[in-house]
Amino acid sequence: MKKKIVILGSTGSIGKTTFDIIKNNRKDFKIVLLTTNKNSSTILKQAKLLKVKNILISNLKQYLRLKKILKKSKINLYNNLDDLPKIIKKKIDYTMCAISGLSGLKPTIDAVKFSKTIAIANKESIICGWHIITRELKRNKTTFIPIDSEHFSIWSLIKDQNKDNIKKIYLTASGGPFLNKKNSLLSNIKPKHALKHPNWKMGKKISIDSATLMNKIFEVIEAKKIFNLDISKFKIIIHPKSYVHAIVHFKNGLVKFLAHDTDMAIPIMNSLYINKIFDYKNKSLNLLMLNNLNFSKPDIKKFPVLKILNKLPKKTTYFETILITVNDYLVDKYLNGKINYHLLNVSLLKLIKTPYFTRYYMFGPKNIIDIKIMVKRVTTYLNKTKLN
Repeated sequence: MKKKIVILGSTGSIGKTTFDIIKNNRKDFKIVLLTTNKNSSTILKQAKLLKVKNILISNLKQYLRLKKILKKSKINLYNNLDDLPKIIKKKIDYTMCAISGLSGLKPTIDAVKFSKTIAIANKESIICGWHIITRELKRNKTTFIPIDSEHFSIWSLIKDQNKDNIKKIYLTASGGPFLNKKNSLLSNIKPKHALKHPNWKMGKKISIDSATLMNKIFEVIEAKKIFNLDISKFKIIIHPKSYVHAIVHFKNGLVKFLAHDTDMAIPIMNSLYINKIFDYKNKSLNLLMLNNLNFSKPDIKKFPVLKILNKLPKKTTYFETILITVNDYLVDKYLNGKINYHLLNVSLLKLIKTPYFTRYYMFGPKNIIDIKIMVKRVTTYLNKTKLN
């Protein structure tokens, strides 16, 4: 019997990769719902190609455009992500949550309720709302699989292990496009250069986060929450080739690492075919790559945001929501030429220490509404703040 699949965010990078895997393995899977924000052309092509009966477009203008096109079609068209529980009324086998940003949190929580297995590739949802997500996972007996290559690797390495035996977990970072560039030349680096990641094809926002190493800060926070381990258990190391994604050092002396090519199809396929044998069309093992892994410690002067690791709270507070919102705001300013690369890094460290924000670090959000209110509060404050 074919596995029934939902892809939330099917026109983004992770969503497209998931769709292509299913397209190439139609005998094993059937998509029951695709969603996008406004990429109506792509989602329509996807739906027609695999005969998907339900598609959802959040953007009203694009929804109305597609509504005219699909007037005589048998495809059911929806506009509101809040309608997910009405669209999917019975438990389906697998949901890929690939909606970017905090707008993906509510759909992710809704998806838990109708999914036997849920794969999450949304950093913001896990960082700000893991305590809410995990509550729903337990309540609905839903299996969770992390999809980021680092977290999927950690999950694979420790899922059959006693957590008390874990000494240290290393998350690898490529170092981005400026790893070998002199620090003195980075202040006014243009966004077009920051977007050129040496190994991965990613969206603009995450590419900038990779250049500053902010994405690794987020990944440490995610890992802390997902695996319920103390922050002291995690360390970031530079690995320019992006071949090894995580290393686990156990107290018994063993060291395990997980390596694979820079292709997100690998963790996604393994999550779709969990506990089953499949053929990924593997290349031969690259011994030259293994002989030149080149691990090193990150340079705090080049990646000043690493100082944030010393400020991470042990329990869930508003710190995470504020950190994500401030970073999103600054990355947007940088991409639009409003601030330079130096200010992008310095402003982040400066802003999260302001009294206006630190007063919230003793409290935590109880639900999605609390998180949304804080995002609005932070954005309002930032819009009134002069960056220098």
